[in-house]
Amino acid sequence: MKVILLERIKRLGQMGDEVTVKPGFARNYLLPVGKALRANKANRALFETQRVQLEARNLEAKTEADAVAKKIDGKHFVAIRQAGDTGQLYGSVATRDITDVITENGYSIARNQVMLDRPIKLLGLHDVRLSLHPEVDVKVIINVARTEEEAKRQERGEDVTAIDDGGDEEEVIAAEDIFEDEEHAEQAAAELSDEESKDADGKPAKSGSDENEDDAKDD
Repeated sequence: MKVILLERIKRLGQMGDEVTVKPGFARNYLLPVGKALRANKANRALFETQRVQLEARNLEAKTEADAVAKKIDGKHFVAIRQAGDTGQLYGSVATRDITDVITENGYSIARNQVMLDRPIKLLGLHDVRLSLHPEVDVKVIINVARTEEEAKRQERGEDVTAIDDGGDEEEVIAAEDIFEDEEHAEQAAAELSDEESKDADGKPAKSGSDENEDDAKDD
């Protein structure tokens, strides 16, 4: 289907351009939201009579978008969600959620201005593009975390899904200490046994070889 664009549309053309698009795209999006007109003689004439007004309206909208862009570009917004130890969300963060989070922080945007290829399903910092106007794009960062404290840690660059190996290290050290103590215990036991085997007069106990020599003398 051939249409006349009433504003600049990425990958299609500028205001006033006549372009060919799929019928479904034209009927479901371009025509209903007022971004295009069917390309025919009557609409071409209508567009020419409205061109000045459309250009003025577009300039005003772009000026407003530029003002918002200066305030919101690069800002961080926190979305609290439940997730497992691996960082996988129990659910997702979609365009509606991002719109709500940004709006709650004092910025007015529409859901269709959030350019999200697919829902966010992991904890972390995620870059999201906002199309405030056909000629004005900005980037915001959505910080998806389980708690506000966790969000702060992620802002500092920490990986909240990392497993702490400190406990294992302590277990290894403790085990080594146990082994050393056993060796000391065995040595102490041997020394004690030697002490107990001494004669009452303080002489050391006879060894096995000494006893054999005494037996030979008796014979």
